[in-house]
Amino acid sequence: MPVFRLHSAQYRDWGPIRVRTVALICLVALLVQGCGQPERGATGDCPAGGVAIGFFGALTGDNAQLAINFRNGAELAVDAYRGRCAVEIVPFDSQGDPAQAPALAARAVRDERVVALIGPTYSGEMRVTGPLFQEAGLPLVTVATNAALSRNGWQVFHRIVANDAVQGQAAAAYLARTLRAERVAVVHDSSDYGLGIAEIVSSELGGSVFFADAIDPDALDYSSTVNGLRGIAVDAIFYGGYYAEAGRLLKQLRDAGVTATFVSDDAAKDPGLIEAAGQPAAEGALVTCPCAPAEQAFMVAYTQAFGEAPGTFSAEGYDAANVLLAAIDAGSTGRESVSRFLDGVDHAGITKRIAFDAQGEVADQRIFLYEVRGGEIIPVGPTG
Repeated sequence: MPVFRLHSAQYRDWGPIRVRTVALICLVALLVQGCGQPERGATGDCPAGGVAIGFFGALTGDNAQLAINFRNGAELAVDAYRGRCAVEIVPFDSQGDPAQAPALAARAVRDERVVALIGPTYSGEMRVTGPLFQEAGLPLVTVATNAALSRNGWQVFHRIVANDAVQGQAAAAYLARTLRAERVAVVHDSSDYGLGIAEIVSSELGGSVFFADAIDPDALDYSSTVNGLRGIAVDAIFYGGYYAEAGRLLKQLRDAGVTATFVSDDAAKDPGLIEAAGQPAAEGALVTCPCAPAEQAFMVAYTQAFGEAPGTFSAEGYDAANVLLAAIDAGSTGRESVSRFLDGVDHAGITKRIAFDAQGEVADQRIFLYEVRGGEIIPVGPTG
């Protein structure tokens, strides 16, 4: 099913609000009868076999849904593409395992048709593969959020969402100012991602942290952490980690009678959180995310394409692919030229204005709050 895609250079002078309005009108129109694609300005030759965009992330495993969402959004954009080159997405399934990621990255690097990557999805795999992609000059657009990743000097690195320093500060501010939590527990899964954001929340809260612990994500029983929390009174619990473990922890906490408000992060923003916890235990849980709520027209198009509603980072995957497709339309069909394009891009996406600073951080740094209500994760609004 085709979906309208904006070419940022052609519409840059319109302004982001009008551009987004036109995009959404055409997106809806496509569902009925189609909407014309803008003409592309081709400058440069397409390789005879077309070009490929690699997708690097966990497409299988306990927490794969976040990467699947990201990939599906990208596929929606590429499937709709009617530009100057034949383009396909080549998947690289990391299973979310940093130990496997370097060998997989080497495969991506050796595939000469791959001119850019969408991903890696998770911070651990991004940390260990970044040097390989940098050495190969393979540009990438990622949602891996560990704050330190952009400080490695990787010129190929571009992050399409706010990092964990921003999200952790926003989560801590919400705990302190909105929830007025005077006693907070901070728990994490020891992963690059979970530990990283938990440390930021703890640093921001300072003396308000009365309990700190780590769970083993490979275990199913978190009784040590749960029993520790039963013995103290806290107003809120912040968990840094992914949805499968977050849901199991939340269920065990509620079963043990711990009623403190449960707050987690973007990696927990998935229906799998509710499935693992059970709806009664999950009710009222809060998650922060650098992902904006999906526009209605995008939700309709995505649902028709994949048979399910878009999830966390689906719209960001759509935007990431469209930025790379805009590069290809501008004549950037090699890794070096795509990387240069990304460095100077100014694109009105459906989630945000996409422009990157010298470290590859995106200009739009908003964080949003979501709440579990009636078995669904409902957007509440920006955190600040």
